[in-house]
Formats: sequence, C-alpha cells, structure tokens
Amino acid sequence: MKKRQYILSLTVLAAAGLLITGCSRAGRGEENGIQGEAGMTHQTEELGSTFITPTEDITELEEGLSIVRYEGDYGFDGFLEQGGADSDAGVVSYVSERIMGNLPGLIFGGDPFGCSTLSVQGADGGYLFGRNFDWDTCNGLIISARPENGYASVSTVNRDFIQAGGVDISKLPDRMQAAVGLYAPLDGMNEEGLAVSVNMIQDSETINQNTGKPDLTTTTAVRLLLDRAADVNEAVELLGQYDLHASMNMMIHFALSDASGRSVVVEYVDNEMTVTKTQVVTNFYLTEGEKYGIGTSQSHERYDILQQTLAGQESMTEAEVRDALDSVSKDNFTDEFASTEWSIVMNQETKELTYFHRENYENEYTVSVE
Repeated sequence: MKKRQYILSLTVLAAAGLLITGCSRAGRGEENGIQGEAGMTHQTEELGSTFITPTEDITELEEGLSIVRYEGDYGFDGFLEQGGADSDAGVVSYVSERIMGNLPGLIFGGDPFGCSTLSVQGADGGYLFGRNFDWDTCNGLIISARPENGYASVSTVNRDFIQAGGVDISKLPDRMQAAVGLYAPLDGMNEEGLAVSVNMIQDSETINQNTGKPDLTTTTAVRLLLDRAADVNEAVELLGQYDLHASMNMMIHFALSDASGRSVVVEYVDNEMTVTKTQVVTNFYLTEGEKYGIGTSQSHERYDILQQTLAGQESMTEAEVRDALDSVSKDNFTDEFASTEWSIVMNQETKELTYFHRENYENEYTVSVE
C-alpha cells in the first residue's frame, strides 16, 4: 500500500528537542535482562507469561518494546478544561508547554497502519479482547497509568508517532517520556475492563467535526475513554460530547469492548458518529450504507478469518485468542506492512494484558492494570 505521511509540527522557544526513532528485531525478554532495577518479573501460569511489575523507570523488555509506570497528574484534566484540541498541533502545543517545559519542534505524525481486533467470552469466565497492531518496525512503549482523577489503565504507544529534532528521547527523564506518551495511546484497557483500540481505514476522507463542542484528536479520545469510561455505553456517550478530529488526518474507527461483553465499533461517516455492534474489527467500514466495506482488501480477508474462528464457539481461552491473532498477523501475508509489531490479549475480568512482540507468540509479557 502506498504510504502517506501526515506530520503536524509546532516550534516553540527553548533550547532542547525530542527525537523518537524506530527499532529492529531482537531476542526475548529474559535473555535481554528485564529483571533489572527498573522492574520486577515472575512467571505466571496463564499462557506461561513473564509477569511485569512496571516502575517509574523505563524497562526494556526487548529491543523495541519497553514499559513504564506513571503515577499522578499528567495534566489531562487541564487539557479538557481548555476545550481540548482540534489538531495534533494543538495537542503538541499543550503538551509542550504544560509537560515538556517548552521543548521545541515536538511532532505527532506517522504513516497509515493496519490492525485487527476481536471480542469473545472467556472460557474461564469474563470476556477477552484481542488486538494486533500492524506497522513497520517501530518502538513500542507500554504505559501503566495511575491518574489522580480517573481510572487506572495500561495503554500502548508507537513512539515513532512522536517525533522532533535535537535530542534523543532516551536523554530525557523517563517520567517526561511517559507523560508525553499518555497523550498518544493507540490501544489499552482500564481498571473497569473497558478495552479500546484505534484501527485505521484506508479512505481519502478524514474526520473533522465542527459542531461547537469541545475538541479531541484520535489519540486524546483514547486517553479520555481509558481515564473516564467504565463501559461501552459511557464510552459512546463521552465520544458524543466532543468534536473529533482525526490524528495525522487518518480515517479511523474505534473498537470498544467492556467487561459485560458488549463490543461495538464507533465510526465517522460524513463526520457523523455511528455505532455498530460487532465482535470483529479490522480496517474497513462496518456502518451500513454507501461506505460499508471501504478499506483494504487484506482487511476483509483478516475479518473473514476471525469471523470463521469465532463461528460456533461460545467461548475461547486466552491461548485460543492468541492463536486467532497469530492467524491474522502480518507474516501470513505478503503486502502492506512489515510486521505485527505487538499483539495483546486483554482479560477483562482479571484486568491483565498479555503482550506478544513482533509475532513471537511463544514469548509473553503480562501486566496488570490494577
């Protein structure tokens, strides 16, 4: 697929900069020393995972996948109180001034990405939500957040979407890196079991609502839902209270699932929000009407594979959800994207997320929201 880059930048007066670059394949977590000072690990029975207890120091699990914990205020209430932002540049301006101490040249930007999600009842009770993030080789950061005013959550950031010039991000304090990342999540789950995923749709149109409501971008909408929505109903109601503006001008939709098993996709057709009940979301419109089906041909193939997997199954184990994600990961296809950079099995009853990195489904990292 031909890639398009949407870069929105802001230059402010100061003497430093921020740079986040890509990464390459590496070995497994324990072989790379994840039991260092920054984090505690132990083995769990479910899926044979390495359980990660994040701290405020960034821990590298593997090259290209790290984790950190953020405690306290990261200014999101103030962001909402000012009316949010109607562009990535507006988010950047707030973050730069409020969090970064006026670092110049901060940018949110990137290329189109593909994703697959599914929601299913767990064989051991509760519900499970699975998520693949498909993109070129990149640098992922898992952030465990404990806000002063909001639900605890775990979310994932593609740090390639945060760019600037001057200083490598590793030179900046870990807490600052985490705070910026909290404004750019692409998926996650909160302590109430609400799971959220952003999935791209390949379409020439974008989302730019203008009804006079407060404003949100794609990534700050995810932050809002994780912080303040306990279930799908609350999430949909919250989204309806804001005008949405697509981050990086990418047409997207939101896959939402909660601990009761309700799962929907929220889409924007001609800037009107629609809600469709579905267990599977990939990268084409699911809203009935003239837009239905618009998206990549491969996204239809992945959708059909997942629907066939779910057919006739009342429930699935976490391992079966993992295998379903594996069946639609990028190594099964020959076009569009380099790899599935991360897969997640979210257990909405135990409030645990199990991560798999770059299609290595034998090596697992589990982190608890609570």
